[in-house]
Order: sequence, then structure tokens, then C-alpha cells
Amino acid sequence: MDSTEPRITLHPHSRRVRVTIDGTLIADTTRAIELRERGYPPRQYLPHDDIQMELLTPSETVTHCPFKGDAVYFSYGEHQDVAWSYQQPLEGMEELAGRLAFYKGVSE
Repeated sequence: MDSTEPRITLHPHSRRVRVTIDGTLIADTTRAIELRERGYPPRQYLPHDDIQMELLTPSETVTHCPFKGDAVYFSYGEHQDVAWSYQQPLEGMEELAGRLAFYKGVSE
């Protein structure tokens, strides 16, 4: 990747994204945004409206990214921290607000 390109870019992701954990459908959307960050695999951020948020519980985990802001995490049953969200993303990342990303391995 050319070093003059931005570290993080956001792209429309029109393919269907479904998230299933232990056979339960947690999310189903065609309105994801794909975040591409140098050195990391692409991540799809799904709108809250397409996630069964009532199945997720907020975790005590919080992490900080100097490029995106503070992330809060969500768990599903005994599965800790399966998803994260930037509730108040930093400037330039505002499109991530109101969206969650799930760890690879819990989604289809």
C-alpha cells in the first residue's frame, strides 16, 4: 500500500453480512461500512438497526485507538467481547457512530 494513502478508509459494503453465534442470528444487513486500516484485516461495521441489540450485553472492556477513539465492547451470553463500537468516534470517523463490528470467527 502506498504510504501516501490514508491509514484508515471507509467504504460502502453492499454484500449481505450475517452474524451468527452458537446458531443464533445476531445481525443481518446489507448496509455495512467496511473499514480498511493499514496492517489489519478489513472490518465491517453494522448499523444497530440491523443487530438484535437486546441479545448483547455491554461489557466493562474499553479500549482506545488514537485514530478512531474509545471503543466499548459487547458480549453474548458466555462469549465475552464479541463486538465493539465507537460511540463517539474521532473526527473523520463519524460514520462509525451507531455501528458495531464483530470479531472474525463469530460471523458468517
